[in-house]
Amino acid sequence: MIVIDYRDKRPLYEQVAEKLAQLIICGALESNAKLPSVRSLAMDLSINPNTIQRAYAQLEQDGYIYTVVGRGNYVTDRSDWQKGYQSIARSQLEEALQKARTSGLALDAVLAMAREVYDNAPPSPPVLRNDPESETQEETNHD
Repeated sequence: MIVIDYRDKRPLYEQVAEKLAQLIICGALESNAKLPSVRSLAMDLSINPNTIQRAYAQLEQDGYIYTVVGRGNYVTDRSDWQKGYQSIARSQLEEALQKARTSGLALDAVLAMAREVYDNAPPSPPVLRNDPESETQEETNHD
């Protein structure tokens, strides 16, 4: 289910894209599943169809969905988007490790922190992007 947070400063298309990506990542939307049409999702969320189209375009660019002309939008196979997702996670991890090292944290302390964070991570991860602004954004909407 997609819930729009109108207090969130991010554009609506980013919120929609993030929520759909989360549904894909956690498996709620399976590979090759057909997404709702642009019009029907726009009506369900009471937002402009252009906003949904832009969200779908972002998801396609990020590799989460593909478009079949005249048929609609479908979820990409997990293996197709997972490598890119893991690559982004690795680059973010490298950045964090560099900061930890620069701040003087010992490797044992970093590994202990990593294990704690990893073990306590939520089951449906946030969307990873190369956009530095998205790293500072916290999700303000809890379903």
